Amino acid sequence: MSASAASGRGEEIWRPKGNPWIIAVAVSLAAFMEVLDTSIANVALPHIAGNLGASNDESTWVLTSYLVSNAIILPISGWLVGWLGRKRFFLTCIVFFTISSLLCGMAPNLALLLLFRVMQGAFGGGLQPMAQAILGDTFPPEKRGLAFALYGITAICAPAIGPTLGGWITDNYSWRWIFYINVPVGALALALVYQLVEDPPYMARLKQRLSGFDFIGFSLLTVGVGALQIVLDKGQEDDWFGSHFITTLVVVAAVGLVSLILWEWFQKEPIVDVRLFKNPNVAASNLMFLMLGMALFSSTVLMPQLLQTLMGYPAQKAGMVLSAGALVVLVVLPMVGKLTTRFQARYLIAFGWLCLAASMYISCKQIDLLMSFRSATVLRVWQYVPVAFLFVPLTLAGYVGLPAEKTNAAAGLTNFMRNIGQSVGTSAVTTLIARRSQYHQSVLAGYTTSARFHDATTALAMRLTTAGLSVDAARRQALARMYALVQSQAAVLSYVEVYWLLAMASAVMFLASFLLKRNEPGKSENVSVH
Repeated sequence: MSASAASGRGEEIWRPKGNPWIIAVAVSLAAFMEVLDTSIANVALPHIAGNLGASNDESTWVLTSYLVSNAIILPISGWLVGWLGRKRFFLTCIVFFTISSLLCGMAPNLALLLLFRVMQGAFGGGLQPMAQAILGDTFPPEKRGLAFALYGITAICAPAIGPTLGGWITDNYSWRWIFYINVPVGALALALVYQLVEDPPYMARLKQRLSGFDFIGFSLLTVGVGALQIVLDKGQEDDWFGSHFITTLVVVAAVGLVSLILWEWFQKEPIVDVRLFKNPNVAASNLMFLMLGMALFSSTVLMPQLLQTLMGYPAQKAGMVLSAGALVVLVVLPMVGKLTTRFQARYLIAFGWLCLAASMYISCKQIDLLMSFRSATVLRVWQYVPVAFLFVPLTLAGYVGLPAEKTNAAAGLTNFMRNIGQSVGTSAVTTLIARRSQYHQSVLAGYTTSARFHDATTALAMRLTTAGLSVDAARRQALARMYALVQSQAAVLSYVEVYWLLAMASAVMFLASFLLKRNEPGKSENVSVH
């Protein structure tokens, strides 16, 4: 609806009093802090386990507990905003996220650390969607692309920076400082948000409509999403359906989530507004955010895992490969934000998926054990740049034709789908790598009876004998090295296959991009009045 049409109906387009770009920096700072915490603790798990007297398996619950509570809060953040007011909800999340971060750093044992991580994940769950919703209300439609580009820095770059920063802090100081650094950042974000952020007028109308808390919906959400997140995080570790625990959780997750959708669909005031999926753009953009989360985190897991496990890179050097891609995206995101004022979002999205498919296909051809650091870095940049062309226009596309009162709920669903995509992607990648490596190893083992393999082993044994080993020791050493080579080549083939699957999935999403509704770049006619 245009501004003139709005004024003709006695309505005004609301805009905050403060500078919108300072507001954008303030809310993005809070979101960056939360997104960083989803990955910064990964490399510190062995240190946490050793310091707190826990096993490595027990320490992984430090990640799982955070992800579970975070995933539960994300989809209901829209309802919580209507209940508390957006500014109050955002401030509450910042305050308790910062406090729980401090408590995590001070935790004397694993049990208390897990409790504080649950708190941290729960209060952090409101920061991402609220930052996105505040940006959507603060900026006029023609400038939203640039604003969402700033927000994209938090969602895209923070997961890549997290492991590198976490490794550096842990190696040079202590694992506790990966939590303590949130305290000054949280205090700064709190002061800025308190001074600058305002609630738009429609928030008062939202609060008046709420009649009560949907306990049944919340219970189904907690059970379904909690079980699903544990399955995704622990499935490969516990051998999936070979584990009674995982099988039970799969059934619980399926029943809980299906029941949640059916229950919420017919509720007058649902805690999760699943009826938003009746909007084709909301449904399509959420599906693409799910796929984007899978592709983004899959590639983020694949490259450092390949470099560390097969090529002997230390964690910090592998992290530098990821960080290079993130630094390039920092430059590309504002450019994409500017392009959204000139081109339809669906065309930019189609271009992004096409480039992502091409980059994953190139990765299939370039990945091998002789790859240099420079080649790995260039590949990572190629994989990461297309994400910038997806994140910003996808966020814009999700708002096309959406009433202002629904933006908070839509932001919560969008971030929830992306986070679930990240969990699915990480779980799928680790499982595929393990299973396909076993398959390729069994196939390659069939060639160990060939004359060429025998000749290569004999030649290697002779070189080892010349180096000073006995004949028997040289033969055993030669066989061990050849077996290690078979294992490495089998693993590389599994990485190639995963990149091929990501390329195919991106190509399918390229075709689906044209199902999105058209928007009018640089105009506000297709956006509801606030």
